[in-house]
Amino acid sequence: MKKISLTGIKSTGSLHIGNYFGAIKPALELSAEYDARYFIADYHALNTEKNPAELESSIREVAAGWLAAGLDPEKVIFYRQSSIPEVFELTTMIMAFTAKGLMNRAHAYKAAVQENQERGEDPDAGINMGLFTYPVLMAADIIIFDSDVVPVGKDQVQHIEMAQDIAQSVNANYKKEILKVPRAAITESVAVVPGLDGRKMSKSYNNAIPLFGPENQLQKLIMRMVTNSQAVEEPKDPDTSQIFLLYKLFASGEEQEALAARYRAGGMGWGEAKEELFRVVNRQLTPMRERFNTIIADREGLDRILAAGAEKARPIAAATVKRFRKAAGID
Repeated sequence: MKKISLTGIKSTGSLHIGNYFGAIKPALELSAEYDARYFIADYHALNTEKNPAELESSIREVAAGWLAAGLDPEKVIFYRQSSIPEVFELTTMIMAFTAKGLMNRAHAYKAAVQENQERGEDPDAGINMGLFTYPVLMAADIIIFDSDVVPVGKDQVQHIEMAQDIAQSVNANYKKEILKVPRAAITESVAVVPGLDGRKMSKSYNNAIPLFGPENQLQKLIMRMVTNSQAVEEPKDPDTSQIFLLYKLFASGEEQEALAARYRAGGMGWGEAKEELFRVVNRQLTPMRERFNTIIADREGLDRILAAGAEKARPIAAATVKRFRKAAGID
């Protein structure tokens, strides 16, 4: 029997190239080795997105994006977090086993407090309980599906450790394994995707290239990438060029070798390098863009896919809650 992996996808804004190589592609590759579950974390998104139209649009864009990128709903379980009410029952139950001090140490909460203090404001100004208890809901997301592994980057390991602490507290109290203790599968080889300004691609830096934007937008953004002042005739180092680093993610090995040689020989300007980058990026993104546009246009079809995923997910979630309720003396 395959082990179970679980990936949560927060529905905040449009997907970009950094999301694809940093999260989507590595997570989808796990489905060959694991019994994989993927969910749209729309309740998590509610902490920061209060506009209903924006949140609904983001949920659909993210769901359609994962399907366009290759997620096969027939082979995995793909659902909206909000469609599984058992998650929220489990959240309430595990709250009774979660130390407040554990929440005080959560990175997101500490960062928000620090920002308030730096501005001379009350430490808890603008911090809602959704943000403060975010790790408990995340633990419930993970634990309820008996997840063995959760693929994360190093900056997300704390959330898995908190889920471990909570599950172990429950099991220790009842002196048997009521909840499976998950582990983090740290994705060491995930690519750091350079943005338009050379920093890591991120919406917060406003340097991202949308994954499913129109072709003319893609070309304009690539042509805006920041470069140094080297002249056309000067040799250039491909290893220090964000244009070439991005090119490597899309080009074949032969293409990479050929372009690297042209960099080092001189005689190629940055404009020509950007055109070559656009060519390989557009080559890979065009079929994904077409699939995305087809999926997002079929609102009813997308709803059916997510509803079918929830139908498969709910019995698994219900079994975990029933096991916990019985152990607690509630059932």
